[in-house]
Amino acid sequence: MESITSKNTSIKKYYVTTFYKFVHLSELKLIKKQIEDKADDLTVSGLIILGKEGINATVSAHSEESLTLFKQFILQSLGLDELLFKDSACDKAPFRRFKTKIREEIVTLKTPNLFPEAKTNHHLTPQEWNRVLKEESDVLLIDTRNWYEYKIGTFKKAINPNTDVFTEFPKFIKEQNLKKEQKVLIFCTGGIRCEKGILELQEQGFDNVYQLEGGILNYLEKFPNDQYEGECFVFDHRVALDQNLAPTKKYQLCPHCGQPADVKIECKRCDTSTLICTDCSEKDWIKDTCSKNCSYQFERFPDRKGKHQDLTFEIERKQKRSDFESVREY
Repeated sequence: MESITSKNTSIKKYYVTTFYKFVHLSELKLIKKQIEDKADDLTVSGLIILGKEGINATVSAHSEESLTLFKQFILQSLGLDELLFKDSACDKAPFRRFKTKIREEIVTLKTPNLFPEAKTNHHLTPQEWNRVLKEESDVLLIDTRNWYEYKIGTFKKAINPNTDVFTEFPKFIKEQNLKKEQKVLIFCTGGIRCEKGILELQEQGFDNVYQLEGGILNYLEKFPNDQYEGECFVFDHRVALDQNLAPTKKYQLCPHCGQPADVKIECKRCDTSTLICTDCSEKDWIKDTCSKNCSYQFERFPDRKGKHQDLTFEIERKQKRSDFESVREY
């Protein structure tokens, strides 16, 4: 079982791992039930996507031991000898609950016919990737992620496809009129999008294309503050990871649109301090409010104050804190 050891995990409260595997699976409902039962036993939270083509997951646990046991269970239940687990740690829960979903594709490109049969397909290790970026000049570097992921961090000189969703990536490639013999490097967060992205490029006639093994997370574990600039967006409550794979201290999710936010404001309706994204900071009444509720009320009654309305997860967090305090008192 191959794993990336996270930094300074002894001082953290939550242990996180992300992994994927393209493998032909059957009896998905049975596998789903077994995974959910084991996650419940080990108090694991997160999201796992299952499909006939494999598994895609990010999960967390309160202890390293629980996460290790869960990893072992995944390997055993899927009949695998190894997986590349990209590990990190944080002091706040990245997930509120555990979910398992069955989908046609474990990463949606709307190309279920594309399946990476080979164990590796023009994969470059972080070391090989770094060498190419530093020593080869005639290389086209393409970020396969969405525009908001690119915006907060990417590799030097990487091209932004300006996609909203991954399904737009094939069209982006077709519209570029690139030379098929051009050496192309592609990358994503953890590697899974590139597994299908490279197949799409090869379908379009590109043979000299390479993908970053394990994605940005694998690269940053070995080469922080090198060829990657900024932070790496992740799809959980950590929002992004910095160069040392620690949760961001710069961004939070914009309460209006859900994109990474770093513009500080004081809500003109409820006086709450929060962060909103740069796009929303340029939109009339939205730029002065901390939530959709406050923006709606502020637009209707700009001179009327009101109380901050907790989001669902804020209410849950307060309830858990209250329950914990009650137990501690006795």
